Amino acid sequence: MSPRRADVLLLAACLIWGVSFVIVKGALDDSSPLAFVALRFALAAVVFAPFAGLGTPFTRQELAAGALLALLLGAGFIAQAAGLVYTTPSRSAFLVAISSVLAPPIALLVLRERPRVAAIVALVVAAFGTWLLTAPAGGSGLNRGDALTLITAAAFGAQIVAITALSRRHAAARLVWLEIVGTALLAGIGAPLVEDVHVRWTTGFVAALAFTAVGATVLALLWQLKAQRVMSSTRAAVLFCSEALFAALTSWIVTGERLATGQWLGGVCILAAMIVAEWPVARSHPRH
Repeated sequence: MSPRRADVLLLAACLIWGVSFVIVKGALDDSSPLAFVALRFALAAVVFAPFAGLGTPFTRQELAAGALLALLLGAGFIAQAAGLVYTTPSRSAFLVAISSVLAPPIALLVLRERPRVAAIVALVVAAFGTWLLTAPAGGSGLNRGDALTLITAAAFGAQIVAITALSRRHAAARLVWLEIVGTALLAGIGAPLVEDVHVRWTTGFVAALAFTAVGATVLALLWQLKAQRVMSSTRAAVLFCSEALFAALTSWIVTGERLATGQWLGGVCILAAMIVAEWPVARSHPRH
């Protein structure tokens, strides 16, 4: 896969995840957080099973890789869903975007992956743009939902790095299926232990469940895994900053939220950062 195609795949995944902030926020009016995550990933596991190449037994290495990714992904999505009960989609998007800032130092410590200077500059610009785009007005400080979402940022930052390493060793479809199943199990076991489980099967809830299970889980995770096979953790982190931009645009279109001048400037910074990150790679030979 060429670097440009990988960029498009990862940006497509970020688009779906950005849209899902608003959709999940609405779905949580009809469901407790962990119950929603468990249903979402259980449905995704069923939908994806025929395409996951399950005809041969999993190796120990595959099971270990899947368990690690499921632990990171599960912790991230569970904390994000719980946080969205108490915070807004825009605040959540900003805090989740911190994972992009955390990924390069984690990659340096764990993988000894030294980022390019251009990628670091792009990441700084993208992080600043994300702050301009979604920083909460009024300086009200962190609430309970924000604190939970910080757990998501840490988990997703580690997941970006883990996928960079593991996606090059195992079949993408099988690894994604293990990741999805593990996340469903984590949420399913945890739901009755930490929350008052409830679900109202409204039309809106069913639609949100279908979109997040098929689009924001199966397709997006598969695209992420395939894309990160041919890019560094730092480059992936820069592209992940676009998720907050997509979330803000979705909120503007769906809920009528208007963007201030500073927020539009933040979006421009994110787009500029992605161009800076792309420029050196566009002139180099594709990696295989």
